Amino acid sequence: MTVPIVIGVSACLLGEHVRYDGGHKHDRYITDTLGAYFTFVPVCPEVGCGLPTPREAMRLEGDPAAPRLMTRQSRIDRTEQMLVYCEEKIRELEGRDLCGFIFKKDSPSSGLFRVKVYNNGQAQKSGSGLFAAAVFRRFPLLPMEEEGRLNDSDLRENFIERVFSYRRWKDFLAEKPSIGRLVEFHTGNKLLMMAHSPQIYREMGTLVAHGGEIKLAELLQRYEGFFMKGLALHATVKKNTNVLQHIMGYFKQQLSDDEKAELLEIIRQYHDRLLPLIVPMTLLRHYINKYDQQYLKGQVYLAPHPAQLMLRNHV
Repeated sequence: MTVPIVIGVSACLLGEHVRYDGGHKHDRYITDTLGAYFTFVPVCPEVGCGLPTPREAMRLEGDPAAPRLMTRQSRIDRTEQMLVYCEEKIRELEGRDLCGFIFKKDSPSSGLFRVKVYNNGQAQKSGSGLFAAAVFRRFPLLPMEEEGRLNDSDLRENFIERVFSYRRWKDFLAEKPSIGRLVEFHTGNKLLMMAHSPQIYREMGTLVAHGGEIKLAELLQRYEGFFMKGLALHATVKKNTNVLQHIMGYFKQQLSDDEKAELLEIIRQYHDRLLPLIVPMTLLRHYINKYDQQYLKGQVYLAPHPAQLMLRNHV
């Protein structure tokens, strides 16, 4: 039985009529595309903390590091009411096995980045919604994103890749982990990590090499921190090109001069942003299967997420 991939989502993005004006912000990409792979936990902090729909609009005011949640016209301070809800909801979410969270941008409760915070009538985009900030404090390694930023192909790919990677890590932890099995996990994720952060991958390797000197629980906790923080760094064209060339190196003896030249040219065109990553990856997968390269077949990098999501198809 496959463990479902559960992510939290701001309820308005799923089409629920929970916004202050009684409306919603249904995001079809989330429900129709991601919904085929993820199970959603809808959350609306404002309704959850007891406010009606529709309701008076609110905004953040004061210190961006500890803002107050104020109604715009009646000037009622809803901060404590929201913080009590956040504490209760976080405890509930701890039991939901979350692998990610998609928040509603600009929301004073759920916005993750650059939420307006008012001071003396002046607004600066320097805050986070109270609930989003609480989720981040409790789950600092959890992949999080805002729905608006998912329109950016690089941000979308990075978020979804982290969600699937976090699920794989959680599955690993659920299957009686050992140092030996951690070595296998680390080996299988080598090329994926190299595409994100070669430096962090090296630090992970050092940690695993000295794993016998550390208590297993501490080893796994430290490895998880490296793993998720490394994946949060974006895979770039330059780093992907290095990985593609690394993979090509496994076929020095098998490929003809013409095949090598063709492969190098396709990798060059990817590097120059003339082709999407899927093109050199498809040719390399052909050679991996043709020559039955077992080590490469075990690399998560070849298929870190379902091909149907087409995350490597953009230039």
